[in-house]
Amino acid sequence: MNYLPNILFAIALVLGFGYFAKNVKKLVRNIKLGQDVDVSDNKSQRWKNMAMIALGQSKMVRRPIAGLLHIIVYIGFIIINIEVLEIIIDGLFGTHRIFSEVLPQAVYGFLIGSFEILAILVLVAVTIFWVRRNIIKLKRFWKAEMTSWPKNDGNFILYFEMVLMTLFLVMNATDIHFQDMNAGNVISQYIAPLFSGLSEGTLHMVERGAWWLHIIGILIFLNYLYFSKHLHILLAFPNTFYGRVNNKGEFNNLDAVTKEVRMMMDPNIDPFAAPAEGAENAVPAKFGASDVQDLSWVNLLNAYTCTECGRCTSECPANLTGKKLSPRKIMMDTRDRLEEVGKNIDANNGVFKDDGKQLLDDYITREEIWACTSCNACVEACPVSIDPLSIIIDMRRYLVMEQSAAPTELNSMMTNIENNGAPWPYNQMDRLNWKDE
Repeated sequence: MNYLPNILFAIALVLGFGYFAKNVKKLVRNIKLGQDVDVSDNKSQRWKNMAMIALGQSKMVRRPIAGLLHIIVYIGFIIINIEVLEIIIDGLFGTHRIFSEVLPQAVYGFLIGSFEILAILVLVAVTIFWVRRNIIKLKRFWKAEMTSWPKNDGNFILYFEMVLMTLFLVMNATDIHFQDMNAGNVISQYIAPLFSGLSEGTLHMVERGAWWLHIIGILIFLNYLYFSKHLHILLAFPNTFYGRVNNKGEFNNLDAVTKEVRMMMDPNIDPFAAPAEGAENAVPAKFGASDVQDLSWVNLLNAYTCTECGRCTSECPANLTGKKLSPRKIMMDTRDRLEEVGKNIDANNGVFKDDGKQLLDDYITREEIWACTSCNACVEACPVSIDPLSIIIDMRRYLVMEQSAAPTELNSMMTNIENNGAPWPYNQMDRLNWKDE
């Protein structure tokens, strides 16, 4: 017996999964660069969110056409890849369609028949997606931040899916044994006549070629995910679980500021005494965020989960009125900067070496973050519970509390509140004069 194909298959499998595991380790390392945050509350609601949003696609179907097509691709891609288990067993042990020997023919035929129907539906869905993206040119896919790589990445993934589904159908259509079973070949029986002029030996070569290309394509696709926006296929589940469960309009308080106010109100504390190292009233290293390491790890998970669909930006009132802000760009910039920091760490033996750059100013401009109205439209629109607003608010906090660099209008408002107890430039004695007019 010739074991060479099995050995080659095992090598391909080890290389494919090994490289994937290496990138997953790097991904987790990068996410953990963020600040710790407690997300252990409301467990039942978090599980419900993951089931409804990530698994149930509940927010995708708010736009019915795109939502339905996405569900077809999602279900089809997941279910069809159950066949990968059979391919792996066949490849390692030299069997051929092992499940057809283990399962009753009717059951096996039903499974493969379902896979073939789903393959056709996926082909139709991704073709429509391609037309929407490249022919109709939906506006949200052609915003300024959608430069060459983000734009091409969306097409690459569609081509991947087209090729994988086609190879699956060709593999079935040219498998003489499978066609002779006449069970499950609900689509491939109509493709088989295209190869009717080939000899049995040539058919076998075509079938083997499609089989090898199919599994190698899946391994390539698996490893392509790390470099693609389609990481959401894996990260949508933890992202929806760890997403915010409190009211969207509720901002988190900074513990350091709360402690400072309490100290000011406590007559027993000496305000001039230097806090001991590690003390509860110690001053934090930085207020707000200027770089990715200052953000929470949930923010960084958000950045990697973003699928660049643009629903957030298409709902953003600032963007719709011509402002520079794009919530999608906020997430893309955060991910790009995080990747840059990760590569810096890799190049310096696991330690970050200051590169003179940061997320604020080098990636995200001040004009962008001050254009935000904090309306939460982007958070509500995101189909996988990403929160661009929390990143914007943290960078605003940095500018205000660390650099005193708020816009003139905001500085005037805060000065008025401090002096007059209200945002308007009237002293407290004149605040009620309007009622006499």
